[in-house]
Amino acid sequence: MTKKAKAYARAGVDVDLGNRLKRQIQSLVKQTHGPQVLGKVGGFGGLFQARFPGMRQPVLAASIDSVGTKLKIAFVLDKHDTVGADLVNHCVNDIAVLGARPLFFLDYIGCEKLERRMFQELLRGISRACRSAGCALLGGETAQLPGMYRPGEYDLAGCIVGVVERDKIVDGKKIRPGDVILGLESNGLHTNGYSLAREILFGKMHLKVSSRVPGSTMIVGKELLRVHKNYQPLLARIPSNVIKGLAHITGGGLIDNLPRILPPNCDAVVEAKSWKVPRIFQILQRNGNIDLREMYQVFNMGIGMVAVVAEENARRAMSMLQAKRIGRIERGSGKTVLKL
Repeated sequence: MTKKAKAYARAGVDVDLGNRLKRQIQSLVKQTHGPQVLGKVGGFGGLFQARFPGMRQPVLAASIDSVGTKLKIAFVLDKHDTVGADLVNHCVNDIAVLGARPLFFLDYIGCEKLERRMFQELLRGISRACRSAGCALLGGETAQLPGMYRPGEYDLAGCIVGVVERDKIVDGKKIRPGDVILGLESNGLHTNGYSLAREILFGKMHLKVSSRVPGSTMIVGKELLRVHKNYQPLLARIPSNVIKGLAHITGGGLIDNLPRILPPNCDAVVEAKSWKVPRIFQILQRNGNIDLREMYQVFNMGIGMVAVVAEENARRAMSMLQAKRIGRIERGSGKTVLKL
C-alpha cells in the first residue's frame, strides 16, 4: 500500500525532504568549520567564539547581498554550484574593502519547491567558496514557499561577518589629490548588470545560453556564469597603511561606487582607455546601442576592484595586486570623472 503524503507536502512544502537534505549536507558545512565554531550544525543559531589573538581593538564588519538576476542563467542551464560561489565571493569582497577578513557566512535559499540536486549544488558552491575564503559556513535558512516562486526557481542571499583591527580600517578618509587609482581585473560581469545583459543577448540578439556569441569564441551561458572573483587574498598581501581606499565595483559600476570612498573635496578621474575592456562588454554596448557612459554605470567594464594609493606606493601596490594604473585623484566634489 502506497504511503499517503502528508498534508503539508501535498500543499507544496515537504518538511521531511528538507530535513533529510539538511542532514546530508552537514559534512559540507563542517568542512568550513574551525575551532571557533561551537555547537552543532542545524541549531536555531550558529555559535562563533569571538577570540582574536593579537588584535587590540577588533571591530566586526558585516554585509548582506544577493546574486540578482544572474540566477536566471542558472535556472536555464540547470547549473547551480557557481551562483553559490558568486554569493560568497561578492560578500567577502564587500567587507574586504574595509580591510576585514571573513569569519563566518550565513545563506538564505527561498524556493517554490525543494529539489535535491539543486540544493546540493548550491551548498557545494557555497561551501567551496567559504573554504577558499577561510570563512565558516555557520548556518542558513531554506524556505519552501509554494506560490511565491516559479517552479524550478529560487532566491539566494547571504550575510557575512568579518573582523578588522580598528586602526587598520580602510575607509578612504586619507585619500588626497595626487593619489593613484589602481584597477584589479574582473572575471566578466561578476554579479551585476544581468537584467540588461539578458535583455540584449536574449531579447535583441535572439541568442540562447548554448549559442556562440557572433564574432567571438564565447558560449553565452558559460560566459554569463563565470564566477565572481574573490579579491580578499590579494588585498591581504598589502600592508594596511599602503591602501587608502578600496571600492568593490558592483551595481553602479565605476561611476557610482568610487564616490562611496571619496572625501567630499576629491574626484576620482578614471582614464577608460588605460585598460582593455573585455569583449563581452563591447558586444553588449554595440548590440544594445547603450550609451558608453551608462555602460560604466551598469557594468564593471573589466575592473572588479579599485584601490587608491599614494604615488610613492603605486608601483609596489601594482605588482602585489596584479593591478593596472587607471586614474588619479584630483580636487573636486566627491564624484567620478570618466575620461573616455
